[in-house]
Amino acid sequence: MTHKGSSSILERIKAPQQVQSLSIPEMEQLATELRQEIISTVSATGGHLAPSLGTVELTLALLHNFDPGRNRILWDVGHQSYAYKILTRGRERFRTLRQLGGISGFPRPTESPYDHFIAGHSGNSISAATGMAVARDLAQTEEEEYVLAVIGDGSLTAGMAFEGLNQAGGQERDLVIILNDNEMSISQNVGALSSFLSRNLSHHRFLRFRQDLKNWLQNVPLIGEEILNYARRSEDSLKSCFTPGMLFEAFKFNYLGPINGHDVGQLSRVLEQVRHMSGPILLHTLTTKGKGYEPAEEDPTHFHGVGCFEPDTGSALKSHGKKPMSYSQVLGRTLSALADTEPKIVAITAAMPEATGLDDFRQRHPERCFDVGICEQHAVTFAAGLASRGYRPAVCIYSTFLQRSYDQIVHDVCLQNLPVTFCMDRAGLVGQDGPTHHGAFDLSYLRHIPNMTIMAPKDEAELQRMLATCLTLPGPATVRYPRGCGNGAQLLEAPDPLEPGTGEMLREGRDVCILALGGTVQPCLEAAEDVDGEQGAHCAVYNTRFVKPLPEEIANIAARFPRLLLAEENALAGGFGSAVLELLAERDLLRDTRVRRMGLPDRFIEHGSPEELRHQVGLDREGVGRALRELLAE
Repeated sequence: MTHKGSSSILERIKAPQQVQSLSIPEMEQLATELRQEIISTVSATGGHLAPSLGTVELTLALLHNFDPGRNRILWDVGHQSYAYKILTRGRERFRTLRQLGGISGFPRPTESPYDHFIAGHSGNSISAATGMAVARDLAQTEEEEYVLAVIGDGSLTAGMAFEGLNQAGGQERDLVIILNDNEMSISQNVGALSSFLSRNLSHHRFLRFRQDLKNWLQNVPLIGEEILNYARRSEDSLKSCFTPGMLFEAFKFNYLGPINGHDVGQLSRVLEQVRHMSGPILLHTLTTKGKGYEPAEEDPTHFHGVGCFEPDTGSALKSHGKKPMSYSQVLGRTLSALADTEPKIVAITAAMPEATGLDDFRQRHPERCFDVGICEQHAVTFAAGLASRGYRPAVCIYSTFLQRSYDQIVHDVCLQNLPVTFCMDRAGLVGQDGPTHHGAFDLSYLRHIPNMTIMAPKDEAELQRMLATCLTLPGPATVRYPRGCGNGAQLLEAPDPLEPGTGEMLREGRDVCILALGGTVQPCLEAAEDVDGEQGAHCAVYNTRFVKPLPEEIANIAARFPRLLLAEENALAGGFGSAVLELLAERDLLRDTRVRRMGLPDRFIEHGSPEELRHQVGLDREGVGRALRELLAE
């Protein structure tokens, strides 16, 4: 059913409120159009495809019943919200998804009045929604306002989600939580909770039994009211026995479901009922990740977050030339090889075995590879428990997600000086995922913790050596490495450990020395060559390797060179450059040495390609060269 003059319903939607006037057939057609738009855009920009394809009907049912201008709809992790973005921003803006200057891949209140909370990390929606519900009730406004949180079952493994459930249910406030149950987070969900959620809930015999029971109760003639009430209570009891309802009702939530998350008519009818209910409500929907796009349905893990691809086939667009292995793959394969000869090595990840390169380790050492779900705090303390019994756990987590486990790193690992290795993936600027995912702060939040050793490799072979170093140290250690591929360095069959606190002079000079760290080493070498050729200056480049302990050689370098340039892909506040300045101040070496720091400024860096962002903050070849020229001219 469409209006005359336009076969596309999406073209007619200029504001999300217009969805309220659509019929069920119109919403079904709009769902198809939204999927086509998401596939078309993400194939060109990259992004989180499969999660958003699974929530199209849910998005339409929500907007059909709730005005997002008056009500608060919170998406737990913006992976689910692409259909919502199209309807609240327009398809033209959506086509700028994750591009420099375009819209974010995650909800952002500064970007749209229909976004009410940032959600780049999982597990925050219920807590934020509870806070908003309390604020609404304290304000005592007469205007009706609903607060709804859409949380995926993967996010529900986060402990914070249960902390939110505990308070929200205990207060018995009006609040709606929608559980988007697709049995996956990024990889397959793990653990007892996942098993419990899926237990019998999609079993056709149980669903048919429940419907048959309802039909029988409705057709018994002249049944007494007391018996009918008893029968209803019996049905509720059966529901609690066979479904996760008993878990959520223990938190004092009124549990509804499970229902088909791709039946927009049924979803809309249930949400209409929800509008007339009070107290905390949990609606359980069953969805398919990647729904409506066969390649994503068949491989939802790959299509969780993808680069550019051919929309007709799902095949990745071919790049020019053979790309080297990514740092994640190098880390995973090296760790797996080291574990072949060392039975005490254990690998741990938080819902990202493929993304952190542990798929090879999991295949070769399945009994020593643990995916703990989206539970970074637990992952760290779990590793500490293993280390306390003589094992060598390697915790493989993105830099941005390791932030969540700061207290566990301090209290459970470093305080006890336990030999836990932190393999910190995606350190530095990660690109299109933007400020929620940049690994901008790890040096700042880790280097001041006693007993911690911190390293950053210049290339893949050095990553191998640093991993070997971590696994031989008596206490905690961290190796941080960037997203994507390195320089294609020749990998080592048997990487030997490094001596802690040792760097290497890669290029000799006399006028200025660049102290570079990790991914900044290569652009610093290139910039030094450029400036030497232009001005006849002699620029040295030193690969620092260790942030903690800092190489003692830095003091000697400061005494030899009149100028130092410090380069890091971390926040300038409290990072590698700050550590060098502290060392030089302690040795009274700042009076005769001109020092300039390069790093990430004191602001959140937006999304864009890593190359665009490094150029923006001056951490590419051109930016380092400009800084060198300015330093030499002073």
